[in-house]
Amino acid sequence: MMRSVTTVLAAAVLLVACGNESVTGGQPSMTPSSSSSGSSSSPSSSEPASPGGSVVDQAKADLTKRLGVDAAQVTVVSSEEVTWPDGSLGCPEPGMYYTQALVPGNRTILEAGGKQYSYHSGAHRAPFLCEQPQSPSR
Repeated sequence: MMRSVTTVLAAAVLLVACGNESVTGGQPSMTPSSSSSGSSSSPSSSEPASPGGSVVDQAKADLTKRLGVDAAQVTVVSSEEVTWPDGSLGCPEPGMYYTQALVPGNRTILEAGGKQYSYHSGAHRAPFLCEQPQSPSR
């Protein structure tokens, strides 16, 4: 009897653990540690980069909206495919834990009003503004 209860309980735990993938759509997630400051410099979007146009188009659209400027005032300095060293996509936040694996992605540098802005994407995540960018693995 006790063995049957233990087996059923173990099976239930396995099903619950496996079922959590459907909550996040099977995508990796970031988990804050208890020392997290709560601030975030990147949007919570985990949308694939392709539905809203190219990575560059999405980054330009985001920057024009953020700055309230015309798209003609934003120029593309560079856009390149990169390999990020981990799940932070070159934009780690204090107190966060990230997947420790190489992640293919893109780094787009835009310029507006004499200032450069770094947009990072990868792992099915739309480009986001990274205020303290780190270099990719290459």
